[in-house]
Amino acid sequence: MTASSATDGILERRNAANPPSSVSLSARRTATGPATGKCPGLGLASALLCLSSLGWIAQAAMLAMGVGAISRGGGVSDVAAPAAVVAAIGVLRAGLDAAGGRLAFRAARRELSTRRAAAAAALALRSPLDSGRPASGLAASVLGEQAEAVVPYLARFRPARMKASTVPLVMLVCIVPISWLAGLILVLCAPLIPVFMALIGWRAKAASEEQLAETGGINAFLLDRLRGLATIRALDAVDATALRLRGDADSLRLRTMAVLKIAFLSSAVLEFFAALGVAATAVYVGFSLLGSVEIGTWEGNLTLTQGLFILLLAPAFFEPLRELSAVWHDRANGEAALSALAELASSHQTILGGVDSQPFTAAGHASVEISGLVFRHGPEREAVIDHFDLSIGPGEHVALWGASGSGKTTLLSLMAGLARHDTGVIRIGGIPLRDDTVDGLRRRMAWIGQSPHVFAASVTRNIALGRVGIDGEAVAAALAGVDLDRVFTPERASAVGEGGLGLSGGEALRLALARMMADERADIILADEPTAHLDAQTAAAVTDALLALAEGRVLIVATHDPVLAARMHRIVRLEGQAPRAAA
Repeated sequence: MTASSATDGILERRNAANPPSSVSLSARRTATGPATGKCPGLGLASALLCLSSLGWIAQAAMLAMGVGAISRGGGVSDVAAPAAVVAAIGVLRAGLDAAGGRLAFRAARRELSTRRAAAAAALALRSPLDSGRPASGLAASVLGEQAEAVVPYLARFRPARMKASTVPLVMLVCIVPISWLAGLILVLCAPLIPVFMALIGWRAKAASEEQLAETGGINAFLLDRLRGLATIRALDAVDATALRLRGDADSLRLRTMAVLKIAFLSSAVLEFFAALGVAATAVYVGFSLLGSVEIGTWEGNLTLTQGLFILLLAPAFFEPLRELSAVWHDRANGEAALSALAELASSHQTILGGVDSQPFTAAGHASVEISGLVFRHGPEREAVIDHFDLSIGPGEHVALWGASGSGKTTLLSLMAGLARHDTGVIRIGGIPLRDDTVDGLRRRMAWIGQSPHVFAASVTRNIALGRVGIDGEAVAAALAGVDLDRVFTPERASAVGEGGLGLSGGEALRLALARMMADERADIILADEPTAHLDAQTAAAVTDALLALAEGRVLIVATHDPVLAARMHRIVRLEGQAPRAAA
C-alpha cells in the first residue's frame, strides 16, 4: 500500500538527531525563489569570462601594430614588444577562462544542490494521504534527471548571455572612433541575431517544457507498471501495457526531435547573420585600403593597421553571440527544469511538523485519545472519518477492523501526524498532536507497514538506522527477540539487498520488528496490516513476535486477519464511520 510504504521511511528515522520536518522547513526557505533568481558566485565567473574575451581587443591591437610596422619596413625589434604582449595576454586569457569556467560550474552545482534539497524537503512534508502529491516517478524524474539541465543553463548560458550583452558593445566603442561605417555595418547586422533568437527561443522553451513533461510522464508510467507487474501479468494485460509504452516512447521521440530541430535552426540563423556581418565589414575594409571607398572614417582613409584591427575585431564581435546561440537550447531546458523544481519546492505542507520550536521528550504513560475527529482527502470530498471518538489506555492492544476504504490506514496515519485532520483532537499521552508537539510525540511511536523498506546495507545498519545508542549488543538482542538470530549470522551480515532482496516477506517484517525492539523509547506501536499476504505459519510467527514486542506498550493494529484481531484486547469496528468496540 502506498501510504504504508511512504510512512515507513518517515517513522523509521524518528530518532535522528535532526528531525526531518525542521530540516525540511529551513531548506525550503533558502531555495524557493524564482527560476531566474541570482546564483551566488555566478556573477564573478561571468565577469572573469567577459574579461577573457575583452583581452582579444588588446591582442588585436598589438597584432595590427606589428603587421603595420612590418609593412613600413620595420625589423624584429619593432615587433618583439607587440609579440610579447600578445603572448602575455594569451596566457592571462587562458587563466581567466579556466578560473571563470570552474567558478561557474561550481556555482551551478551548488545552486542545483540547494534547489534539489528544497524540492526534496517539500516532498517530504507532503502527506502520504495527500491526493495532490506528485507521482513518485514524476518527482524522481524531475529531481534525478531533468534537474541536471540546470547546470549547463547556469554554467554556460548565463555567462554567455552576459558576454553577449557586454563584449560586443565594448568592441563597438573601440571600432567607431576609427570607422563609423564599419561600426554601422556591425550595428545593423547584430540586432537581427537576438531578434531571431528570441522568436525561436519562445518556441524552444515551449517545446522543452513539453519534452520534459513527456519524460516525467513516461517515467511515472514505468514506475507504476513495474510496481504492478504481477497484477498486469495476472490480468493478461502485458500486450496492452507494451502498446501504451510504445506510444509514449514515440511521442517522447517526436518531442525530443522537435527540440533538436529548433536548436539547429537557431544556430543556422546566427551563423548566417554573423557571416554576413563579417563579410560586409571585410568588403568595406578591403575597398577602403585599395582606395575605392573614401568614406566611412572621421578623417582620411583607413591605414593598414586600422583596417587589420577592425578585421580582427569583426569576427570577435559576433563570437559572444555565436556562443549564445550554441547554448541557446540550454536556456530552454534549464528554465523548464528550474520551473519544475520550483513547483515541487513551493508545494504546501500537508504533514504535521516543521515548526521551529524547542524539542521535548514526551513523558508519562502512553495513551491515545481521539475526540470528534473529521478527515477529508480534499475540501470538496466526503469525510473518510466523520466525528470519530476513541480512547486507548496504557498497555492496551486494539485492532482496527473494517472493510477496505473504511479508514483504517488513514486513522493510523492521523495518529502518527502524517496528515492534517479537519476538526477534532488527537492526544498522545495527554498531549495534543500539533505542529509544535508532533516531533517529540513521534519519538515514542513505532510504525510497521505491510512492506517495510529494507536498505542495501548490513543488518546492523538496517536495524540501527543511524540512531545513537544502538550498538552491536542491542542489535543482537533485537534479532534474538524476533527469532532472526539464526537467519542473520555474521557471515550473512552484509547480504541484505535494496528493498529486501534476498529476504522473504516474513523476514522483512520481523526485521522491521527488530528495529522497534532496539528502541526502548517507543511505547506506542502502530501496525498496518502486518500479516497481510503472508501464509498462516509466517503470519503466526510475525503475530507472536509483534505481541511479545508490544508487551506493556500500546499496540494499535489495522488488520483484516481474524486470528490477529482475536488476540487483541479489543476490536474497534469502523464500518459506517461510527466506532463500535467488541471484546
